[in-house]
Amino acid sequence: MFTNEQNSWFERKVICWRAAASIAWAVLLLPPTTAVFVVCSRFSLFHPIQWLSDSLALLTSASAIFSLILLCGVVLLVGFFNLEYYTVVPSIACSKIALLGQLLHPQQFVHSLVHCIMGVVVAWCCAVTIGGRYQTLGYPCTQDDNVGSPPMCLNEYHLSLLLAGAFIGYSHSLLGVVHNMNYISFHTVQQYKYLRFKGTLPLVVKCSATQALYSIRNYLVLYFFLGYAPRAWICQTLDLQLNSSLHPLDTVAGLVDLSLLYHLWISGTFLLLTWYITVLLFRIFVTEVYSFPVQSTFAEDAHQCLPKVLTSKQPMILKFLALQDLALLSQHSPARRLEVFTLSQPGGHPHNWNAISKECLSLLADLTQRLVGHHETVSTNGRTKSQSTDSEKKSTTSESSVASSTEDLKTPRPSVLIRTPGSVFLRSSMGGMRSPITAPFTPDLDSPFSSLALRCLAGHQEPFSPGFGSVQSPHVMRRAPKLWSASTDSQVSGSPPSPPGPVPSAPQTTKKPSFLSQFLQNRKEQVKHFLAKRLLIMYLFNKLPEASSQALFADSQSHIWALEGLSHLVVASYSEDRFGVVQTTLPKIFSAMLVLQEAVDRHFKLPHASSKPSRSTYSMGDPTFKTLRFALRAALKTAIYRITTTFGEHINAVQMSVEHRKRLQQFLEYKE
Repeated sequence: MFTNEQNSWFERKVICWRAAASIAWAVLLLPPTTAVFVVCSRFSLFHPIQWLSDSLALLTSASAIFSLILLCGVVLLVGFFNLEYYTVVPSIACSKIALLGQLLHPQQFVHSLVHCIMGVVVAWCCAVTIGGRYQTLGYPCTQDDNVGSPPMCLNEYHLSLLLAGAFIGYSHSLLGVVHNMNYISFHTVQQYKYLRFKGTLPLVVKCSATQALYSIRNYLVLYFFLGYAPRAWICQTLDLQLNSSLHPLDTVAGLVDLSLLYHLWISGTFLLLTWYITVLLFRIFVTEVYSFPVQSTFAEDAHQCLPKVLTSKQPMILKFLALQDLALLSQHSPARRLEVFTLSQPGGHPHNWNAISKECLSLLADLTQRLVGHHETVSTNGRTKSQSTDSEKKSTTSESSVASSTEDLKTPRPSVLIRTPGSVFLRSSMGGMRSPITAPFTPDLDSPFSSLALRCLAGHQEPFSPGFGSVQSPHVMRRAPKLWSASTDSQVSGSPPSPPGPVPSAPQTTKKPSFLSQFLQNRKEQVKHFLAKRLLIMYLFNKLPEASSQALFADSQSHIWALEGLSHLVVASYSEDRFGVVQTTLPKIFSAMLVLQEAVDRHFKLPHASSKPSRSTYSMGDPTFKTLRFALRAALKTAIYRITTTFGEHINAVQMSVEHRKRLQQFLEYKE
């Protein structure tokens, strides 16, 4: 494999430069954005000439230039956080307690604290720019002339503006976790950066104004009840007094001030607009298409070629851009497609096609495995579900086979049997080989609310549980998880299936648990049952309706590109593959696609899997990941139709199982 230096070449030469370019453009857009804010903050309907002249004078003043320098520093810091926290696979919390854990994470605490401080800095720049009663934190109290040095009074308008900036910054950080604002998606339609920024800018302005309005509403409610605390602390720390002739802002009379409300809202909009523009530019620059060479002339550049990059695991942005390039290459670049189909010299081996097809098929197999495991978990629902086979149907002496047959009748099965690779069942039956993406929808066996039957199903029996060390009946067989329409290899080859052998019974000598162990186990079960009946505990630990399905397809953009790249390359091989390198892989490609399609169709029959989420109109969080499962289902069916339409009846010459041939016939007849 490659060294860390070879794996980090993309971050050094591409990602860092793209992030720097996005930050530079955000800094260049600060002066016009600040000018618009100055004009809006000093708006005067009855004195337009004075309004424009004051705005121009303020833009050329020393305070405005100093504020602009501070704003540039804030934009640089926001750009650094974008580069540090971005991800192409969103982190989806499947329960309220998981979301609470993300919000209380120490790294998130630092992120929120820094954004809170940056909000105070931007609010101070806004206060200095607006001027008037917002200019300074303290002012001389009105006293008689015989007093030498009058005491300083607290300017609560300035204080409220600073606290509003801190509140909006903190809210922005929290909403970034809730709405996955650090998630960047790749657009289906490729556009120039300028056109994409121009088309998205109105949405950014709308989101900034709307989010600022909601944040100011929440801030005013909080300040009404708790505003006295920071005011008293500032007065005591800075030795300031309160002006008794003015209404405090934590009262109804103090908050009903249209000028104050307008300036709070316009300042919050300016704060969010500068940050959202920085985020938007970062997304546009980072997701720009990157063209990888298919093969390299020099050996030291081999790690930068497309087949080698596809097999790398870190960073994820590198793999996603490589798959995106593969999808575009397979559609619009005949010259690069020929490089994929070429043979190595010397040797005459299709290394490029083998590496690309192997990685794409591996991605499809991993998704199929996750779907199988998720469906098995949902179908069992914490109960051990026995599966019936042909031998069990013939046996009438076992009551367990009758129960399993009844259970299977309740679940609709497809009419066509699909052969599933054995590796899917092997990996789905081994709990230690789950990928990290399966964690949100895999039951937590160590949780205090997991049932005993679910732990027995997963093979994690507790030492003193009732099922531990018990004698197995010869009629009850423990099997690995099976797909709903899996056929054995013997059925594919035509040979009759071999009858299952007898299962040897376990030895009946078991160690009796001690009294203390039984007592502790009973107490543990009582505590679990007690907590499971509490409404707050159930509210925090219950699964969110669509979160499990969204987490299952969180990285499905890579699978969509893999399907598009494979299908377009297979279609192009019909006329461009002179050596026939693709034909040898057609059975594997058809098998992977058909098995995945049945797994996806089965998943969409589950509750909440086919319901489309509502789109939020006032958040900059990208909701694309919520609908990736629908895009994957459409891309999968389109890929199969694309191949069957091109090859037509020639598909019958491809070696495959009878079940797969029947399923492809439905695509040939446009009945699927």
